Amino acid sequence: MHIEPGLVDGAKIALGYATASAAGATALYHVTKATRDSGIASVALRSVIATVGVFIFFEILPHFPVGVSEVHFILGSTLFLILGAGPAAVGLAMGLLIQGMFFAPLDLPQYGMNLTTLLVPLFALHELAKRVIAPGTAYVDLSYRQVLALSTVYQGGVVAWVAFWAVYGAGFGADSLAAIGTFGLAYMAVVLIEPIADLAILGIAKARKGQGSPLVTPRLYAA
Repeated sequence: MHIEPGLVDGAKIALGYATASAAGATALYHVTKATRDSGIASVALRSVIATVGVFIFFEILPHFPVGVSEVHFILGSTLFLILGAGPAAVGLAMGLLIQGMFFAPLDLPQYGMNLTTLLVPLFALHELAKRVIAPGTAYVDLSYRQVLALSTVYQGGVVAWVAFWAVYGAGFGADSLAAIGTFGLAYMAVVLIEPIADLAILGIAKARKGQGSPLVTPRLYAA
């Protein structure tokens, strides 16, 4: 999902930092809420787990350039369901920053755009979850249909933001639109895989019966 260096340049990059600032403020809200609900120690532990997970997703799991960006198995809905919106947001932000600082410094100027691309779909997923998951349903009891809806919203949001940045930087030329289409089609493979991963991890969590653990969001086991 990285915005390739040079795709958006000059003064246009400033928009990425503006949108990232708004996304960061929303992330802070979710972190504050999670801290009130679970305590700072739990949120800190979950944020570290999320950061390690995101780094693995970006650097160790298969990833390959397609069209205007790269296809990654980000597993955003997995982070949300297991760790909660606040820690997931911290993990996405920190994992992306660590990758840029130590492994892909050419991506650092695009950090604001990439961060926006990861966080805004996460918050959209959070809002959708409140609508498709009944108040009395723990996350370990979700159906495939519910998990698919969450994954589709997250991954679709990533594709939409990548498309926006590509058009913002390169315009509506035929080559640009073709590259966006190629990326979008390739990224839909993640939508097919992520719900399966989510259900497998939720199944493991349900079998372990870890209710009350500071390492997971309380909603995983309790409504």
